[in-house]
Amino acid sequence: MSRKEELKARVLSLPREPGVYIMKNKDGDVIYVGKAKALKNRVTSYFQSDSRHNAKTRRMVSLIDDFEIIVTESEFEALVLENAMIKKYKPKYNILLKDDKGYPYIKVTCSKPYPGFQIVSRPAADADRYFGPYPGRRAARRAIDTICEALRLKTCSRVFPRDIGKGRPCLNQHLGRCVAPCTGEVPPEEYAALVGQAMNLLEGNYKGLRREIEQKMQEAAEELQFERAVILRDRLRAVDAIGQRQKVVAGSFADLDVLAYHQGQTRGCLVVLHYLNGALQDKEYTLLEDSAEEGGEILAAFLKQYYAMRKAVPRTVLLSEPIEEDEAVAAYLSDIAGRKVELAVPQRGRRHDLIKLARKNAAEEILRIETANERRVKSLELLQSMTGMDTLPVLLESYDISNLAGTNTVGSMVVFENGKPLKSRYRKFKIECAAQGQDDYASMAEMLTRRLTHWKDGDEKFSPLPSAFLIDGGLGHVRTAQKVLDSFGVDTPCFGMVKDDHHRTRGLVSPDGREFGISTVPAVFALIGRIQEETHRFAITYNRALSGRRLRGSTLDQIDGVGEKRRAELLRHFGSIENIKAADVRELARIVPLSVAQKVYEFYHKGPEKGASGPT
Repeated sequence: MSRKEELKARVLSLPREPGVYIMKNKDGDVIYVGKAKALKNRVTSYFQSDSRHNAKTRRMVSLIDDFEIIVTESEFEALVLENAMIKKYKPKYNILLKDDKGYPYIKVTCSKPYPGFQIVSRPAADADRYFGPYPGRRAARRAIDTICEALRLKTCSRVFPRDIGKGRPCLNQHLGRCVAPCTGEVPPEEYAALVGQAMNLLEGNYKGLRREIEQKMQEAAEELQFERAVILRDRLRAVDAIGQRQKVVAGSFADLDVLAYHQGQTRGCLVVLHYLNGALQDKEYTLLEDSAEEGGEILAAFLKQYYAMRKAVPRTVLLSEPIEEDEAVAAYLSDIAGRKVELAVPQRGRRHDLIKLARKNAAEEILRIETANERRVKSLELLQSMTGMDTLPVLLESYDISNLAGTNTVGSMVVFENGKPLKSRYRKFKIECAAQGQDDYASMAEMLTRRLTHWKDGDEKFSPLPSAFLIDGGLGHVRTAQKVLDSFGVDTPCFGMVKDDHHRTRGLVSPDGREFGISTVPAVFALIGRIQEETHRFAITYNRALSGRRLRGSTLDQIDGVGEKRRAELLRHFGSIENIKAADVRELARIVPLSVAQKVYEFYHKGPEKGASGPT
């Protein structure tokens, strides 16, 4: 019994209970960690048909040599354990958000007489105040600098009251940018009041602070303290400028987050839009390149790690698609936030418009990063990976058969190099065996036989052989093609391009009957769909050209001396073949030379076997 068969047998004995499963490779390394509401059902899905999985999942499954499970009491407990184990093992095929940059907080040292500002990684259980999290240390530093400038708070490293009177005031005091507590002329209560205003700004409560400053400015003006009024006026303007911007990082960061996932050809992108009071405040995005998850699984995995790292969750999170574990994830986020968190997948209205906007942003980020060549190379790499080809399929040849009501059967050979059409290598075939009756398999065999014969005879127009042959059709077509390849001793991979009931590309099928679903791999799906459409287009174009030529022809073409010009003149004058048949030699000679008129008359009247039996 092979190792894979052993694993499949073990899966059958798993319990249908919640828990965590841990996939390992031959070296015992953890390559994937997942959670399940029912372990048996979830783990079994990995060992079923490959066509149900995307390329990355198939690659991950091919590396599984062992697995472990941990049964939990609830789905929520499994979710928490899964998150902990992902952080512990950092598996290759899990979504793994990098937290090296962190989401810092601003610490206000309220416990000191002259409070200051610091940037810290996480809040502590002490008497100081913490604000955030911020998207990064730069954003936190910018917030501190802006607020200190607006309220004229100190930015130096001196500690007061210890350093009061030690050294002269710095340049900020002379420029009017600091109230200069270092002079000893600013009591702790007055300075603490300014820091209190700063904390109002950090909380996003700039309107209350604005009213307070405006009132003091009016009082100063009424008391003719114009210098103080000017200072307060400048402070008021600064508060207005930073108020709205600061609200985005106040408290829980936002009251609404919108999460959307978009899968590009080479990578996926998750976008988070942060809203406060209905207004868009900020955007974050994460690019994903190697994950065994897809769709809703990606959103669920991202949700858990993203908010666990940030330690701050809005009241509502909108998702672009459903997740299986929505109740458990909502409970998990509520536990982080310390209050109820709503998860929703809007289908209409304003909220759905926000989802569309987030998706658009995700798609734009991918377009910005991906290059056309990168997309093509990635699609070929994915095609190689999912089909198990030994080499990158740089050169692909695709074949299709086309006929019109069983007549004019033709074949097309289309070539793609590095994911792009190579039209100089296109070839078309007029199928000869079709004269004996319509037979797609025989037609395909004839076309490939003629193509390989050219190659074997050293015809440079048919060399080199491709990385893979693609046949438009199902299992029967690809097996027919494989027989031809075998007869020539060609070991190039061959796949059929199968379609669903709606005539859309469904997947690839190998001669041994294995089907590779491509609908879950956008890059491969787009490539194969483009090749299949181009092959079909080329065949149809050739077929129509032949059919048009036949329909445009006439029995007149069979008469010696009647060329295209004389045929056109006869038809234009008489209007139809029937009228030409009814004309005598004298009437015909008015249009064409007498000798030709005599031949036309004799063709229709003395040679009945040549008459109107042909197409007109």
